[in-house]
Amino acid sequence: MKRSIVISSFLIHLSCFLSIHGISSANDTINTTQIIRDGDTIISPAESFELGFFRPGNSTNYYLGIWYKNVTVRTPIWVANRENPVLNIASAALELISGGRLLLRDESTNATIWSSNTSRTAHHPFAQLLDSGNLVIREADDDRPENYLWQSFDYPTNTFLQAMDMGWNLITGRERYISSWKTEENPSPGDFSFRLDITGYPQVVINRGSTVLHRLGPWNGMRFSGTPSVRRNPTFTAGLFMNSTVVYYREDSLDRSVVSRFTLSQSGVGQRLTWVDRSQEWVVYYNLPADICDTYRLCGAHGSCNIGNSPACGCLDRFVPRDEEGWVRSDWSGGCVRRTPLDCPNDVFLGYSGIKMPDSRFTWFNESLNLEECRSACLRNCTCTAYSNLDIRGEGSGCLHWFGDLIDIRLLSGEEQVIYIRMAASELDSNGKKGKTVVIIAVLTSLGVVVLLVLCLVLFIWRRKKIGQKLTEEGGRKESPEEDLELPIYDLSTVTKATNNFSTSNKLGEGGFGPVYKGILDDGKEIAVKRLSQTSMQGIDQFKNEVICIAKLQHRNLVKLLGCCIEGVEKMLIYEYMPNKSLDLFLFDEAKSKELDWPKRFHIINGIARGLMYLHQDSRLRIIHRDLKVSNILLDSEMNPKISDFGMARSFGGNETEANTNRVVGTYGYMSPEYAVDGLFSLKSDVYSFGVLVLEIVSGRRNRGFHHRDHHHNLLGHAWILYKEGRSLELVDNNIIVDSIYVSELLRLIHVALLCVQQSPEDRPSMSSVVLMLGSDGVLPKAKQPGFFAERNVFGTENTTSTVVTSSSNEFTITLLEAR
Repeated sequence: MKRSIVISSFLIHLSCFLSIHGISSANDTINTTQIIRDGDTIISPAESFELGFFRPGNSTNYYLGIWYKNVTVRTPIWVANRENPVLNIASAALELISGGRLLLRDESTNATIWSSNTSRTAHHPFAQLLDSGNLVIREADDDRPENYLWQSFDYPTNTFLQAMDMGWNLITGRERYISSWKTEENPSPGDFSFRLDITGYPQVVINRGSTVLHRLGPWNGMRFSGTPSVRRNPTFTAGLFMNSTVVYYREDSLDRSVVSRFTLSQSGVGQRLTWVDRSQEWVVYYNLPADICDTYRLCGAHGSCNIGNSPACGCLDRFVPRDEEGWVRSDWSGGCVRRTPLDCPNDVFLGYSGIKMPDSRFTWFNESLNLEECRSACLRNCTCTAYSNLDIRGEGSGCLHWFGDLIDIRLLSGEEQVIYIRMAASELDSNGKKGKTVVIIAVLTSLGVVVLLVLCLVLFIWRRKKIGQKLTEEGGRKESPEEDLELPIYDLSTVTKATNNFSTSNKLGEGGFGPVYKGILDDGKEIAVKRLSQTSMQGIDQFKNEVICIAKLQHRNLVKLLGCCIEGVEKMLIYEYMPNKSLDLFLFDEAKSKELDWPKRFHIINGIARGLMYLHQDSRLRIIHRDLKVSNILLDSEMNPKISDFGMARSFGGNETEANTNRVVGTYGYMSPEYAVDGLFSLKSDVYSFGVLVLEIVSGRRNRGFHHRDHHHNLLGHAWILYKEGRSLELVDNNIIVDSIYVSELLRLIHVALLCVQQSPEDRPSMSSVVLMLGSDGVLPKAKQPGFFAERNVFGTENTTSTVVTSSSNEFTITLLEAR
C-alpha cells in the first residue's frame, strides 16, 4: 500500500514538472526536447487535426503540414515550408529551440528549411496543435488565452477555417489572406488570392495578382452582399470586426461535428466544402464564381448581370447603353449611363433592390447615421452617386455612400438590401412621390415578353429586304426576301483584282459552298473570299444563311464577315483573313502538331467554348452552328481560334432551343445521335460536337477513322474506356509534354469533353456551364456513356437517301439526308 502511494506521488510530481517545462504527456504538443521526423505526428486534443510530413499528389517532395485527422481523403489545410520543399526526408527534423522558435532543418547539412519568425522569446516554450487547426507557440506559465508567441493562423495558405481571422492589423500592416497552390503537387503560392479588401467599406475579392477577378459585395451585417443563398448557418456564426487597430472577418463553429472549410483552388475558384461521412467525400456548398455573372465588372458601369437572361448583361432601370453598337456586339465594357443627365442639387434618389451591392472601393461610411441622415448627406454632396444602410438587420443602421460609377452589379433574388441611386428629378414616377423603390425584377412579365418578341419580329421582317431581293434578282430563285443587314457590298472588279483574278496560287481551299481565295485590297488589307460554286446545289441557301446569321455578330472567337459581292452570277462572301488557316492543318499534321503545346491547345479550346457560348446565349438570337468541327476552326496570327462556316447554322428566337428537320446537315463523327438519327437538333447538338472536338484536340486524333488494336471503337469509345479505367492520360497526344502542372487540367478537359458527348442531350451541360467548368476546379459529375462511341454506320440503309461531299480523307459533310 505504501509502495503504491509513493509511485502515484512520483507520477503526479513528474506530470507537474513536465507541464511547467512545456513538456506534455499528451501527443498534441512539441517541447524543446522533442524532434519530429518522417512518420512522427502530433494530434490535436479531440483528434480533429494532425501535423506531420506529407507528399502532395504524386510529388517526390515532402512538406510539413496540417491535415484533417478523421477525413479519409488526406486534405492539407496548412503548409509550413510551402516555398521550400524537403528534398531529403531521411534527414529532415522539426524541433522547438530554446526561446520559442520552431525550426525545420536538414540534419545532414544543418541547413534551415523553414522556421517560425517568432518575435518574442519564452523561458519555457511549447508548441501545441489546437482543435481549430491552429498550431501555436506558448509560454508554459502564461495562462492568458490566445496570448500566443506565434500561430499558424497568421500565415494561412489556401484554406480558410473557422476561428481564423481574415483581414488586416492596422498597426503592424500585416494582412491575413489565403492564396492558391501553384498545382496539386506544388503548394507554393499560386497566382490567385482570396482577401478582404478594405480600400473602401470592406468586401471580399478574388484577385489574380493585383487584378480583381470576382467579388463578393460589402458586408451587410449578416453576410457579404452577393451571397443571399448563404443564410444564417446553424453550424457557425460569422461577423466583420472593425476598430482603430484591426479589420477582419471571422467565422466561429457552433457544431464541431460538421467539418467545413473554404479553399481557393489552383485556378482561382473559391469553394465552401463540407465533409460527408456517409459518402466519404467533400461536398461543395457554393462556388465563387458561381457563373459568368460573378465575373468582375462584366457589364460595365451601371450595368446589371442576370444569369437567367440571354444576353446576360442589361442596364439598370432608367439607364441606357453608353455604346449602342458595342452593346449589340455583346461588348458591354462601355456600360450604361443615365437616360436623363443629373442636375445637382435638384436630383432625387430612387431605390433598387434584389441586386448585389456595387463595388465599394470608392465609398465612405459612418456607423452612427440613420438612413434619413445618410440621404441628406449624400444629397448635399454632388459627387455622391448612391447611398444605403450598413446593416440590413435593422432600419437606419449606419450609412454607406458611393462615389463615381456603380460597378459590378448582378441581379439576385432574395437580396433585400436597398441601394438608393442619384437620378434626375424628372425620373420620378408620375405620382410625384420621392424615394419610391424600383424593384429590379429578374424575369420579365409575360406581357412584356410578348410585346418584346412582337417588336423584334416586326423589325426582323422590315429589314429582310435588300440582300434577299438582290439574291432573287441575280440568282433567279423565287424565295422570300431575306434580311437587309446593311452589309458592305464589294464590286466584282475589286474582288477580282484582290485575288489576282482568282488565281490558283491564291486558292486556300474548297468546300461544299465553293472555293476560298486569299486576297489583298488596295489598302493592303488581307481578306478571304468564299466564292459560290455555280454547280453547288445548296450554295445559294448557305450563302444567304451565312449572311443572315453572322453579319451582325461580333465576338473575338467568331470569324468576322466583312461584306459580300453580288454581281451577275457571282455570289461571294468576304471575310477577315486568317493567316494560320484552319486548326485541322495543325492538329493532324505530324510536323505542325508539335507546335501545339498544351497551353496553346487549352487556349484554343477555351476560345471555341466562349465563341459557342456567345452563339447560344449572348448573341441577338440563339444560333446553332450544326457543323462544328476542327476544319471550321480558323486560327489568326496569334493562334486565337475563330469559329467559321455558318452556312448550315440555324437561328432561334425567344426561348426556342430545339427543332426538328427532315434534312440533316453536318459532318459524320461530329453529329449528335438525336440529330443524325431523328433529325432533332438543339443547343445540345453543338455541345456534343464541341465534346468531340475537344477530344480530338487533346489526342491529336480524328474521331472517325480512329483505330486501336484492343477494340473497334472510335475516339469517343476509346476515351470512354480509358476514363472508366482511370487511365485518361493515355489519351493525350504524344506531342504534348505532360508537365505535372498540366495533369489536372488535362484530366479535367477530358472529363468535360465526355460530359459533352453523353448519349442523352439532357445530360449534357450548357456551354455557359462548360466555360465555367473549364475555368474552375469544382467537382464534376460522373460522365455517362457517350453517344456513337462505336465505329459503325449509324444511319443504316433502310428508307434513306443521301448525297455527300468529301472535304478530307476522313471527313464527310452531309449536304442532304432525307429522314425516314
